[in-house]
Amino acid sequence: MDHAGYDPFFLGPPLPLPVTPRPTEDLPSTHFTVQFDPEHKLAAATAVNIDGGRLLDLPRNDRWELDPRVPADRQAGPDVYRNNRLDRGHLVRRADPVWGDPDVAQRANVDTFRYTNAAPQVDDFNQGKQLWVGLEDHVLQYAETWRQRVSVFTGPVLRDDDPVYRGVGVPRHFWKVAVWATPDPDAPSAGVPDDRAPRLRLASAGFLVDQSPLLAGLDLDEAQRAARDVDAPPPLGPFRTFQVPVSTIEELTGLDLGPAVDADVLPPTRALGEKAWVTLTDASDIVV
Repeated sequence: MDHAGYDPFFLGPPLPLPVTPRPTEDLPSTHFTVQFDPEHKLAAATAVNIDGGRLLDLPRNDRWELDPRVPADRQAGPDVYRNNRLDRGHLVRRADPVWGDPDVAQRANVDTFRYTNAAPQVDDFNQGKQLWVGLEDHVLQYAETWRQRVSVFTGPVLRDDDPVYRGVGVPRHFWKVAVWATPDPDAPSAGVPDDRAPRLRLASAGFLVDQSPLLAGLDLDEAQRAARDVDAPPPLGPFRTFQVPVSTIEELTGLDLGPAVDADVLPPTRALGEKAWVTLTDASDIVV
C-alpha cells in the first residue's frame, strides 16, 4: 500500500487537508487521503490529487474490501448495502487518483474500493444523480483536456440526526470542493526562489448534493419507523445538485477548508445564505 496520500503542495500554492471538527483518523492511500470518523463509521472528508496530464484508463476493480487500518466494527461495511437499494458511493471517485506509472495507477484504482472511501447513497439514477456524476465527469474532463492539476475535497454532511440504518447514519447531503491553480503575476512565489517560476493563485468551486426525502404530506418520522420495521433503508429523495459558496460547506460540516474559501469563484454578492445556492440542471450552469 502506498502511504504517500494527498499532497498539499500538489497545485503549487499550499492547500492543506481540511481541519475536522471532531477526532478523525487520516488514512493515506495512493494520491488521496481519507479523513475517517470512526464514531460515524464514515469519512468526514476525503482529499485527492488529480494530474490531468497523466490520467490512465484502467478497468474497474469492483471488489470492495474493509480497510485493514480500521477495526471492522467501526466501518460501514458490506452489511449496510446488502439486499437493498443503497449504493456504495465512492467519495474519492475511482478514476480521479488513477494516474502516473501503470503500477502506481493500478494501486490507486484498488485503493478507492475500501469501505472507508464509501458512503450510502440511494441508487436512483434520475436527473439529479446523473448530474452529480456529470459534475464529477466535468471536473475530470477539465483536468484531462487542459492537462491541468486539480485537487478535490469530497465528503458527506455528517449530522447526529441522520436517519440510522443498520447501525450507520445515512447522510442526506454530500459536498464537493474542486480547487485548481491559475496564473497570477501578483501572487506570492510560494517560497520558490526562482523568479522564473510561475506565480499562481488558487481558484475553487463548491457543490452540494441533496438526497433529503421529498415526502409531501407524509410524516417523515413515521416513514422512517416503518422502514426500520422491515429493515429497509430510510426514505430518501431524488438527488438535487447545487453550486454553493465554499463557506456554506464549512458552515454545514464544521470543517475548516482553509484557502479554498477565499479562492471561491462564486461571486461574493451571491453569498446570501440559500439564496446563493445555484441549482444545477446542466453543466453550463456551473460558475467557474
